[in-house]
Amino acid sequence: MLGCVRTATVRQMAQVITAEDADGRSYVRRAMNKLAELGLAETNGKAGRHPIWNLTPAGQKALADGNELPPRPKTGTGAKAVRAGFGPHGVAVTDMILAYGGREHLTDWQVEVNHAIKETGLSFNTDAVLALPTKTSEVRLFELDNGTMSQARLAREVWDYERYAGHRVWEGARGTIGTTYPFWQRHRYTRSKTFPRLHVVLAGKEEHLLDNRLKALADDVKGIAIAVWVNTLPRLQRGEPWYEIGVDDPDRRRQRYPEPPGR
Repeated sequence: MLGCVRTATVRQMAQVITAEDADGRSYVRRAMNKLAELGLAETNGKAGRHPIWNLTPAGQKALADGNELPPRPKTGTGAKAVRAGFGPHGVAVTDMILAYGGREHLTDWQVEVNHAIKETGLSFNTDAVLALPTKTSEVRLFELDNGTMSQARLAREVWDYERYAGHRVWEGARGTIGTTYPFWQRHRYTRSKTFPRLHVVLAGKEEHLLDNRLKALADDVKGIAIAVWVNTLPRLQRGEPWYEIGVDDPDRRRQRYPEPPGR
């Protein structure tokens, strides 16, 4: 589990490895202490009173050597983020993953996945990406707001996804007419027919404040040309439906973003 989500508490790990009607926290606590003695896991901070666990580099290497996870880009253990004060956000991301059904397909998740376009300078990290293909897309994208950023910044982060989806690249042999293609479809999500849906999850505040934040975000991204669904973490944990606040519209994206020059 730590190899996928990087950071988790004993409660979260027990939620995955024990029966739904059982409390396996004592078992998990003993197991994690044993891994710590072996130098494979460690704690670097807390979420409230609860220690946040992560793998050590040795633990990450042991996991990779055992071929327990699908091949994926080299990533950190999460220790630096916890020490820098981002532990509660990481724990909330793990709660989001578990609420979305992470227990059934945990190894299909990656966290802190970078999306960048060198030519434009656009670069941002997606909190979590689920590689569970649909008929039109190979992944699903997830952003979690733990109530620590301004409403304006949250909206800008969502609009970054449209800017990423709207960027096009020119391809063709020198001297030919050539054509343009969406950057993401040519260089990132090559098996997707549509730009992956973005799921935004709101957490970290009282539920009525999260509802207000949801409504404000819907207003702030009105007219966005990618598929955006939003929910609050409490509603997601209760299995309540998502709110659609953005619809995929590649034609509108093409109108908004300039075509790259040919060679």
